[in-house]
Amino acid sequence: MQQDISSREDIHFIITEFYKKLISDSEMLPFFEEIVQQNHLEKHIEIITDFWQDILFQTNSYQNNVLQKHLDFNKKVRFKKAHFKKWLFYLQTTIDASFKGQVAQNMKDRANSIAMVMQVKFKLYD
Repeated sequence: MQQDISSREDIHFIITEFYKKLISDSEMLPFFEEIVQQNHLEKHIEIITDFWQDILFQTNSYQNNVLQKHLDFNKKVRFKKAHFKKWLFYLQTTIDASFKGQVAQNMKDRANSIAMVMQVKFKLYD
């Protein structure tokens, strides 16, 4: 039986597996290419793990403005609705492959909310 997400290590595992999918997808790779080329993927994964740890376990580790980061990045590589659909699909299937429970569901629900807000900000949500 699958366990629920219960630790930073679980989140780190999810984000690591999730990023493997993202960077192996030619449509998603442009968003992460610079991070990969500069060998900063593990550092980026740690930052994203902080973000999700704060959301799921009410910690205070993430020190950035996630929306502003994406608004700024959108000037380099344009986000499209299809990117958000893939992002959600990869994250949800990564979670479902290893975890089941309320925290896992919370992570998927929050990801949906985040994707919706970002699409509204990018004027992609209809």
